[in-house]
Amino acid sequence: MMEFWLISVPLDKISCQSLEKLKRVAAKSGLATSSRFPVPELKVGTLDVLLGVSDDLSRLDSYTEGVMRQTSQCLGEVMEEFSGKLLESMLTNGVDLATYVTRFQWDRAKYSTAQPLKTLAEIISKQVSQVDSELKSRRAAYSHLKARIQNFERKTEGSLQTRALTNIVKKEDLVLNSEYLTTLLVVVPRTAYKQWEKTYESMSKFVVPRSSRKLVEDADAGIFTVTLFKCVISEFKANAKNHKFTVREYNPDEAEKQKLEMGRLAVDKKELYGTFVCWLKVNFSEIFVAWIHVKVLRTFVESVLRYGLPVSFQAVLLQPSKKSMKQLRQQLNSLFKHLDPAALTGKPDVGLELPDGSTGQQEYYTYICYPIKIHLVDPS
Repeated sequence: MMEFWLISVPLDKISCQSLEKLKRVAAKSGLATSSRFPVPELKVGTLDVLLGVSDDLSRLDSYTEGVMRQTSQCLGEVMEEFSGKLLESMLTNGVDLATYVTRFQWDRAKYSTAQPLKTLAEIISKQVSQVDSELKSRRAAYSHLKARIQNFERKTEGSLQTRALTNIVKKEDLVLNSEYLTTLLVVVPRTAYKQWEKTYESMSKFVVPRSSRKLVEDADAGIFTVTLFKCVISEFKANAKNHKFTVREYNPDEAEKQKLEMGRLAVDKKELYGTFVCWLKVNFSEIFVAWIHVKVLRTFVESVLRYGLPVSFQAVLLQPSKKSMKQLRQQLNSLFKHLDPAALTGKPDVGLELPDGSTGQQEYYTYICYPIKIHLVDPS
């Protein structure tokens, strides 16, 4: 899983020097790659608004990420069923997810910077909610159709005693439209084939001689046809039961209807698959874009709350090495400790969290504005 840390630091001399040192150390030691991350000039508003928006964005961040992961999971499940290439489908604005993040540009057409922060959050929230609702509806429809097909398929599996005979028996195997004659289908254990051949003609005096033919067999039994007069069906069934042969009920008209229904369901599934996959690809991209924009909004709001006005900070995107995250945190701690209010006042600060994936605990940074972890969706 690919991970990015989005942080911001104020534009004072010490912080800028510390940031440049971080870049040199990280590049030289392989701790991380870094790049400037553009955060647009947004409407600040009042302190009360900023505090309220901060809480709203925190919830929106989690909600958006949840919907994004549900969409990607659903895309993976559907494409796996049809042997699709998931990795090639998870694109944003025509590029892979990592490229979009590292080359991020604020989408002013979707999220005008002239709008207040609260309005931008509401726009994204409404967008995500609509995708979430439609995803549930489309996923339910696809699952229902898939379940119906699986139900049909299950009927064609199992032993010859119970499985559907739709794809086994053909019209030419039967005597149809006869006033007097009919064809029965009999399940005969493999160990009783010889017994069947010797006895079936004697199970009734109105059985057509040498009319039996084996249609199919599995590991345990085979299905045989036998032609006889309709008036002795009951007698034949009773005698067959006594010999431990099973007469299967079979309606050619119903079997034909089932075959047609199965064909229609297969066509419907193919059509629904195409539209569903297309919708998932488009909306995964939309939600991923919205999610990164939420990250940017959070970075802006927390930077203003942390560093004050006028707005003066720079955001940096770090991509840590998987084996060097602990060392990178230590470097951040060392280089930016001058931003820790507790270091100046001796009073502890609430801080902002950066989960420590290696220990399962959380470390708190009071000196770096908002270390946001961006976990890219794992396509595997």
